[in-house]
Amino acid sequence: MTMPMMRPPRKNPVLRTRQMNLPPGARGRVALGLTAAAAEGRFELQTCDDCGTVQYPPREVCHKCLSAALRWRQQSGEGELLGSTTLHHSNDLFFRERLPWRLGLVHLDAGPTLMVHLHGEVGDAPQRVRVGARLDRAGQAVLIGFPNEGSAHMADDKMLREMTSDPKFRKALVTDGKTETGQAIVRALVKAGADIVWVGHAEPWKKMGDGLDDISALPQVTLVPLDLTNGRQVTELAGSIGGKVDIVINNAEVHRTFGIGARRGTDVAKAEMDINYFGLLRLAQEFGPALKGRSADGATGATAWVNLLSIYALSNFPPHGTFSASKAAAHSLAQCLRAEMRPAGIRVINVFPGPIDDEWNQHTPPPKLAPTALANAIVKALRDGVEDVYPGDVAQEWLERWRDNPKVLERELAAGG
Repeated sequence: MTMPMMRPPRKNPVLRTRQMNLPPGARGRVALGLTAAAAEGRFELQTCDDCGTVQYPPREVCHKCLSAALRWRQQSGEGELLGSTTLHHSNDLFFRERLPWRLGLVHLDAGPTLMVHLHGEVGDAPQRVRVGARLDRAGQAVLIGFPNEGSAHMADDKMLREMTSDPKFRKALVTDGKTETGQAIVRALVKAGADIVWVGHAEPWKKMGDGLDDISALPQVTLVPLDLTNGRQVTELAGSIGGKVDIVINNAEVHRTFGIGARRGTDVAKAEMDINYFGLLRLAQEFGPALKGRSADGATGATAWVNLLSIYALSNFPPHGTFSASKAAAHSLAQCLRAEMRPAGIRVINVFPGPIDDEWNQHTPPPKLAPTALANAIVKALRDGVEDVYPGDVAQEWLERWRDNPKVLERELAAGG
């Protein structure tokens, strides 16, 4: 049984902040298929279309029949633990700082035998375990052996927390608390055990209302003025709390309907880009370096950056054309941010919801994603350590159609659906 994590002691400000040492991150192109699946929370292995063999490690051809017809397919991970060992010495700097470290040999029911990291609740061999794939601090997939039945506090396992961004006892910044979505995210973070949640709100001189009064009454919540169109304000806030924030959740957005011909001028499109794209850029320039500097700062060091994008970023939805374009630009920028944050072990999580049940989608027919469901999906992504999340039925359907044939999806959307 995993002991519940206790609140870490306050850091001694005199002590030097540790710098991140990443685990070995070199992977061949074939092996990146395992990482691509783990980034979305799936455990996949290569399966031969010709003979049905499931194989590991990844190869260019089937090790049994030499066929090149290999597909990545999701696995249950069920298997038998054959043996385990505990490392007390390592020449690798990452593992050297985290010893002792348990490893195990697991024979999957699907066929392959794997070397995996072992969760603390897995006992000695032989016993049944479940293998799952997670992203490590280098952003690469690793395999972990879990007990078939875990305890209530299994997420507090020291090894598992290295692979996730659990909000428990961490400090978070939510960039927009005036929307129902932002308020739901704040409540979800507080419920998940966040220590402090800074909540941004533009134009603080206006009467709050609309739920902001309720979340401001929570003891973990502190309201801060934050308008992402104001570069000076972003800089001042980063100077004030940037060295304390562990998780940034950028949910601020401007969402307007219509495409190109139904609206005169470019003012609305500029407003969308100023928040949805340039706002992310300003935020990343100011808060990014602070997070990178604290990624190895103890058990609750800086760990994640979350961007609220849209499924419309994958393929333009003409009734929301300029909004789609701004989210596509933000998606591209978020990929750049992910590449720059990875050397520090900071995970960048992109969330691609379908239409949210808010004022800008009031004429969109169901199904629509409730703000609470979106907030829970974000917290789950932090706890599971994934990179890309597509919450809701619409997002899942669009993703499937986009992966099948992006050009067909474009034509379907242009025709109205």
